[in-house]
Amino acid sequence: MVSIGAPMSALELPRMRVLFVEDNEVNRRVVGEMLRAGEIEMAEAEDGEAGLRMVEENDYDLILMDLRMPGMDGMTAIRHIRARQDAKATVPIIVITADAGATIEADCKAAGADDLVLKPVSMAALFNAIGALIARRSQGSILLA
Repeated sequence: MVSIGAPMSALELPRMRVLFVEDNEVNRRVVGEMLRAGEIEMAEAEDGEAGLRMVEENDYDLILMDLRMPGMDGMTAIRHIRARQDAKATVPIIVITADAGATIEADCKAAGADDLVLKPVSMAALFNAIGALIARRSQGSILLA
């Protein structure tokens, strides 16, 4: 995970609408509780295809994307989002994965992800990633540093 500056707390994050694409219900519930603590609204999708439908039908400030899901995986879904010809192609995407392989960060960057948080997700790691993303976007940098 890329970190810029001091750790973010839930109180420092702006209000935002987040889509979490994750096949595991427990993970969706845990991350949802973390986001609600920061007064962040979260919508859920159980796989990449459902996530793409939700992106088509709704506007989000941020997408959290698991990689390993049945049906369409997270990397494929990210590539589809980045290939759009509208403003939704630039919605920030943070990958949330248990995959800590040697090339995972480079693979996520190549797919178009903005950042990466490893599971198990802690509130500090999640809010730091969101805060770092906000800081990079305000400085004009979009993708993983």
